[in-house]
Amino acid sequence: MNPLTDFLASELDRPVPPEVEQAGRVIASRLGGVAVLFYGSVLRTGDLTGLLDFYVLREGRSRSAVGRLLWPDVSYHEVNVGGKVVRAKVATMPLDTFARAAQGETLDTTVWARFVQPAALVWAKGASFRHRTIEAVADAAMTASRFAALHGPEHADAITFWRALFRATYAAELRVEAPGREDQILGYDQLRYKTLLPLAWREAGVDFEQHGDDLSPRLPEPKIIALASAWLRLERAGKRLNLARLMKAAFTFDGATRYAAWKIERHTGMQVMVTPFRERHPIMAAPGVLWQLWRHTVLR
Repeated sequence: MNPLTDFLASELDRPVPPEVEQAGRVIASRLGGVAVLFYGSVLRTGDLTGLLDFYVLREGRSRSAVGRLLWPDVSYHEVNVGGKVVRAKVATMPLDTFARAAQGETLDTTVWARFVQPAALVWAKGASFRHRTIEAVADAAMTASRFAALHGPEHADAITFWRALFRATYAAELRVEAPGREDQILGYDQLRYKTLLPLAWREAGVDFEQHGDDLSPRLPEPKIIALASAWLRLERAGKRLNLARLMKAAFTFDGATRYAAWKIERHTGMQVMVTPFRERHPIMAAPGVLWQLWRHTVLR
C-alpha cells in the first residue's frame, strides 16, 4: 500500500461502539452485503439515539433495473441490540459501482464527495472485500483532491481547498445546505483534512509546492482543461440525477413509513401509528399524517 491508502486504512479500522458493529452485521445479512461503511453525524458525535448512516456494498449487479440506473437503493432499518433499538438509514449498491463512482468514472459526485470525509469500515466479508473497499475510498480521496485543486485558489491552506470543493459539490448536487455546512464538516478534525490533501495529491499525480500550511497546486493547462470539462459534465448532470434519485426514493424507500414516524416523534413528540396500510402506501397515507401533525402542532 502507499501512504494515502495506509492513512485511510488506519482511519477505516477505527474502533466503533459494539452496537454499531452489530447493527452493521445484521443489516449486511439482511441485504446480502459484503462490506459495510459507517459515516455521517453519529460517527462524529457517538450519539446512538440518532440515526446511523451505513453504506452496504454488495457483490454483483443491482437487483432491480431502476437500481442499476439510479443507485443507491435506500432503506430504513431498526435493529435490536442488547435490548436497545438502533436505527439506521442505509444506502446499498454494488461494490464495483461504488469503486467506479469513487474513481470519478460516473456522472456523479456523491460517492467521492461523501467518502473523502471520515468513515469506518465496520465489517467486510473477508480480506479481499476489505481491500477492495479501502482502495475505493482511497480513489474517492484522489478524485476529490483533483477537483479541490480545480476549484481552489492558486495557493492556500488545505482547509480552503476542501471548503471550495464542498461548496462546488453542494451546488452541483441540488442539495440545500445551511450556510457554513462545509465548515462544520471540516471543523470536526482539521488536522485530518490538512494531512489528507497532500497525500491525495501525491498519489493522484497533482504536482504542488508546500511552504508550511500553504499549498500551491501546479496544474498544467491540459490537465486544467480536462478537469474543467469533467466538472462541467458533472454539473450539468448533477441536479437532474439527484432529482431523479429523490423521485425514486419517494416510491422505493424501504421502511419509509417507520422512518418518517420515528423522525416525527423525535422532533415533535407526536406518535404516529404505523399501520399496514401506511407501510404499503406511504405516499397515499402522507396527507393524513400531515393533518395529524398540523393539529398536534397548532392545537397542543
